[in-house]
Amino acid sequence: MTTDKTPRGPRRRTVALSAAALVLTTLATTGSVATADAGASAPARRAPQSQDVATSVLGTDYKVTLTALRSTSDKYAATVRLRVFVRDGGAWKESDHITVGKAGGWFWFPLTGRHAVREFATASTEPAPVDVSLLITPSIGYSDTFHYLISHGDVTPR
Repeated sequence: MTTDKTPRGPRRRTVALSAAALVLTTLATTGSVATADAGASAPARRAPQSQDVATSVLGTDYKVTLTALRSTSDKYAATVRLRVFVRDGGAWKESDHITVGKAGGWFWFPLTGRHAVREFATASTEPAPVDVSLLITPSIGYSDTFHYLISHGDVTPR
C-alpha cells in the first residue's frame, strides 16, 4: 500500500491562496515602486490649497478679498494675501495683491476657522482704506491691525 503525502482538503487550498496572495503583493509592490521611481525625476507641482477668509465689495468699483494660501512645505503654515479686483466687462478681474504680514507667517487652521477675522474694515472712498486683524492662534490672540490703501486698483501699505 502506498501513501500519498500530498496535502488534501482545506490545507491545500490555503497554500494555493497564500501563493497567489504573495504573487499579487509582489506585483503590487513592484508596480508602486516603478511608479514612485518614474515620478522621482519630475516632482509634481501642485497649486497651494487656498481658502477665502473674508470678502468685501466696495460699491461697483472694487472687490477686496483676504485669501489664506497653505504652505506646500509646512502643512501648518500659511500666507495671507489681500487681493483687489476691479470690474472688467461685467466680471471681476484681479488688479493687484499684497501679502498681509510675513509670507508663511500665519497658521493654516486658525485662519480657516470660525473666528479667523477680528477686523476687516473697508470704505467706499478713493483711496479706499482697508484694515485687517487676524487670529494668530487662540492662545496668542489676534494680530496687530494692518493698514492698506487701494487707489485706482493698486494696493499699498499705509
